[in-house]
Amino acid sequence: MNSSSRNACRCLFKKLNILPPQSQYLFSLLLFVIKTRDLFRSNSEVYNINTRYISYLHLPIANLTVFQKGAFYHGIRIFSHHTSTIKDVSYDVKQLKLALKMFLLTNSFYCLEEYFDWK
Repeated sequence: MNSSSRNACRCLFKKLNILPPQSQYLFSLLLFVIKTRDLFRSNSEVYNINTRYISYLHLPIANLTVFQKGAFYHGIRIFSHHTSTIKDVSYDVKQLKLALKMFLLTNSFYCLEEYFDWK
């Protein structure tokens, strides 16, 4: 690619179909949650009240920031924040990988704040 060292990498990542590092982290965490779904509880298992968040994964109460920054806690937050189209495909791993990669390539998040602000 003929690109200057002063150009932003965001466009280059999109042209080359490469996920930026933070998007790779999101991809890995979402696959971790999907593949180990039996480790997580949904809100329907915890609460008997029918709310709009009943299909979300239950986010445990955590006082330690070490736990909050870990893969288990972040994985729940990221999966719960994701769109329903990705959640609907989550039972077929091949379709999920394709849909997730296309989503992350088109949006190319550079930090978690960008991801959580997206909607």
